[in-house]
Amino acid sequence: MVNKCKPDLVLFTGDLVNSRSEEINDYFDIFNKVEARFGVYSVLGNHDYGDYTQWPSDEAKKANFHDMIQAHKTLGWDLLMNENRLLKVGDANLSLIGVENYSALRQFPKYGDLKKAYSGTDGADLKILMSHDPSHWDLEINTKYKDIALTLAGHTHGFQFGIEIPGWIKWSPSQYMYKEWAGLYKEANQYLYVNRGLGFLGYPGRVGILPEITELTLRRKA
Repeated sequence: MVNKCKPDLVLFTGDLVNSRSEEINDYFDIFNKVEARFGVYSVLGNHDYGDYTQWPSDEAKKANFHDMIQAHKTLGWDLLMNENRLLKVGDANLSLIGVENYSALRQFPKYGDLKKAYSGTDGADLKILMSHDPSHWDLEINTKYKDIALTLAGHTHGFQFGIEIPGWIKWSPSQYMYKEWAGLYKEANQYLYVNRGLGFLGYPGRVGILPEITELTLRRKA
């Protein structure tokens, strides 16, 4: 479905696994077929660090994280860990920024360093940020980095439960924890899009909140 969109860019906003890096092993021959004209880029989500598993040693946890990073390389994805890439698209310079997991909620880890990730983007005509947790947007992005035009996030899954009828109702218990939990949001001249995700956590299914592949078309202002 992704390849049928013939995308210029494919951007994955984190949580490739739930607990352990080995969970991706059965999916290499699916995700490695994803193609895009200017490449496939990714960031890490809170589940990708191995923080939700009891490891026998620190070395075992570090080995898991090493394998997690290697998985992105095996897939052919360019993993951005508090860094950016400058892409030439036509006559425009696009800066793609990727920050590690950073959340406004205390229970989630803060590995991200947006100042470091943002550094060197001054010459870009357009700045797009991948940040896994949408709460990062109000915490830091739209208060300190107002020239980041578009932020892409995931994380919430819409709690895998809700009622959504476009133009009529959009409800999920997710909204009681996250101000921005699914879809498109705007603050002044900045946009945030929160993808509802593909997989699941806990309950192996979804009710009313469907899996999502998002196709965004960017157009130059007249």
